[in-house]
Amino acid sequence: MFTDKSYQQKMSKTIDIFSKELNSLRTGRANANMLDLIKVDVYGQKMLINQLGTITTPEPRTINIQIWDLNNVSLIDGAIKKSELGLNPQIDGQLIRLPIPDLSEERRIELKKIVKSTGEKCKISIRNIRREANDELKKLLKNKDLSEDDEKKFEKIIQEYTDSFINQIDEKVSSKENELMKI
Repeated sequence: MFTDKSYQQKMSKTIDIFSKELNSLRTGRANANMLDLIKVDVYGQKMLINQLGTITTPEPRTINIQIWDLNNVSLIDGAIKKSELGLNPQIDGQLIRLPIPDLSEERRIELKKIVKSTGEKCKISIRNIRREANDELKKLLKNKDLSEDDEKKFEKIIQEYTDSFINQIDEKVSSKENELMKI
């Protein structure tokens, strides 16, 4: 039997991933989530920075990372420098300070393009989930496991989910663009 809820959950997870990606983009303010996508090669595996130290934002333009193991300081420093955040870490023993510089106009425009592009990729993922659901419906109809009326009803439900999630993506993109353009 067809369950539309599983497809709704897939779409919801796609939105969650998109939100995390947006939160990791650097705006003019310090945000611990900016470091969420940076992985550090330590102990023979890739780990997130928040698994290697305590991240705080003591000031609006500073992120502090108190690293638990002194051996990881240079590894985390290198990972931050290699990331696309454009931050320059300052090391003080086991503490790494990340001053967040103001965004230039060019960087703001570049980030807006990245936000739009990420939003489009997320929309494509949502539409692919819709297509997957509709393909399953057609297969069930062909095998006579579903009536035509039920197929139409489920197609309509899946389309409503798709429209709703695409609207959420548009709102998040617009909100992030406005945040980026604030000085």
